[in-house]
Amino acid sequence: MTDEQKTRRDRLGLGRVFDEVPELYDRVRPGYPDELFADLTTITGLDEGSSVLEVGCGTGQATRSLAALGYSVTAVEPGTGMAALARRRLTALGDIDVGIEMSTFEEWDDRGRRFDVLVAAASWHWVDPAIGWPRAYEVLRPGGWAALLGHVVVRRPGEPEVYAETSALHERFAPGNPDWGHPPLEDEVRATDAGWGLVEDPGPLFGPTIVRWYPTVQWFDGSGFADHLRSTSPYRRLAPTTREPLLDAIAEYIRTRMSDRAARRYLTVLRTGQRTDLVRGTDH
Repeated sequence: MTDEQKTRRDRLGLGRVFDEVPELYDRVRPGYPDELFADLTTITGLDEGSSVLEVGCGTGQATRSLAALGYSVTAVEPGTGMAALARRRLTALGDIDVGIEMSTFEEWDDRGRRFDVLVAAASWHWVDPAIGWPRAYEVLRPGGWAALLGHVVVRRPGEPEVYAETSALHERFAPGNPDWGHPPLEDEVRATDAGWGLVEDPGPLFGPTIVRWYPTVQWFDGSGFADHLRSTSPYRRLAPTTREPLLDAIAEYIRTRMSDRAARRYLTVLRTGQRTDLVRGTDH
């Protein structure tokens, strides 16, 4: 197996750990503000009936907002449990135009369909960039847009932050784990307005990005914060015999040392870029 094949296998495996806990994921993960979807509509020119392809819809947090705006949404999701929960949540919205198709984006059969906007909400980093960006270009109509949504965990100066408060516990239960580290300061993240963030750049396939930030905060008691961490990939990849004692210790610390109230701060981000017409031989 080549290094590239191993990387793709590991990406696929880690990306599907959320399928183990779809209900928990849907309950504790932050959603996306209405302001973000208003900006997405304005930037891309979407209107009622526009076609949206959503890559990695998960439990449908962003899908529900897109459907409520009257867009025709085709969602691609490889996780059986996540897709089943998304369908149940979407059914509650009534008469909407949404189809969920089980597949990775890399292997998905587009059947010649073309879309106005591609949306990936906290999912694009699980897509193989060598395949993902060319496919995104291919399945969008000329002038279409790619939109990446996500959340960046941040901290504010002088405000207690759970990882900083519990770093000794992390090192006790999972010493030397490269995932452990202090979140960046909010102002530092706001300064990163260029490009597509932490994912690989698409090169000439898409034009300059337009970036919008939206402050978001979730408040948890100790048990709730532990559940939140239980839904994230750094903690899901731990063996249960390590993860559960660590999370129990974090929950107890929040209860006894932080007045049973802890914040998880984010900058929610919208990054959009328009499909270019500069690459020959890829238009249909």
